[in-house]
Amino acid sequence: MKQILGFDYLLTPKLMVFLYWLFMVLIVVSGVFAMIGGELLRGIVAIIFGLIGCRVMFELIMIAFKNNEYLRRIAENSDKAAQ
Repeated sequence: MKQILGFDYLLTPKLMVFLYWLFMVLIVVSGVFAMIGGELLRGIVAIIFGLIGCRVMFELIMIAFKNNEYLRRIAENSDKAAQ
């Protein structure tokens, strides 16, 4: 509990994975509805570019959290080496 309250453990990356999959499903569903509505090409293009764009945006966000994780490891290793 202390890790969560002290921000030693980040919840946002776990939340981002859930949101990523939620948005992926919503993109596919909206593309399918567009195809059913008579806009076949627009639906296919929306699915393809929507999925790629969603992945890129979430990867850009996750880079910040991964950098934080790597910096924490570097700091821990440098503390061990200094002792």
